[in-house]
Amino acid sequence: MLNYVAFGARQATPCTGFSAVSQRLMDPDNRGFTLWFTGLPCAGKSTLARMVAEELGRRGIRCEILDGDEVRQHLSRGLGYSKEDRDENIRRIGFVCGLLSRHGVAAIVAAISPYRAARDQVRSAVGTFVEVQVQTPVEICAQRDPRGLYKKAFRGQLKNFTGVNDPYEPPLNPELVVDAGHESAKVCTGQVIACLERLGLVRR
Repeated sequence: MLNYVAFGARQATPCTGFSAVSQRLMDPDNRGFTLWFTGLPCAGKSTLARMVAEELGRRGIRCEILDGDEVRQHLSRGLGYSKEDRDENIRRIGFVCGLLSRHGVAAIVAAISPYRAARDQVRSAVGTFVEVQVQTPVEICAQRDPRGLYKKAFRGQLKNFTGVNDPYEPPLNPELVVDAGHESAKVCTGQVIACLERLGLVRR
């Protein structure tokens, strides 16, 4: 029997016949989609991705998290932080999202993904794409930074750091903007779930 294995998956899911797959994907609880969190480093993307995934799991929805830091350790090892390498990293994440969503899995991405064109390219390629801008002021992001990277960037010791000496291009028309700098993670998570419900991707 053939299997597919998704990046970061905990176990392989057996492939089934066409009719069984079609019936499963007609169920709203089994529709694949990509939920893409974008924002500055330390904005809260990974925290929200985990919390949303937990809530979707409680509702019986299959999902996988593609975290930017983990992706760079595995799928995009060897890529740097030039614009070209960043775009390639996003293309790779988008490719995996397309595979997951086609098999009825909710792909949840937490990645800085600073360039608008690269995100839009993924949107056009993966099918159902929900973009969430995690809006957090750079000052708050710097306070949250556990590795002190913002301090190094502010001092000029770290180049190509998004939000300090490398640009971040916010979405023009995201499905949702969450104010993670002033609202709690729980509140922001509720807003994301409500957005997915409103779009018909999650049952109310």
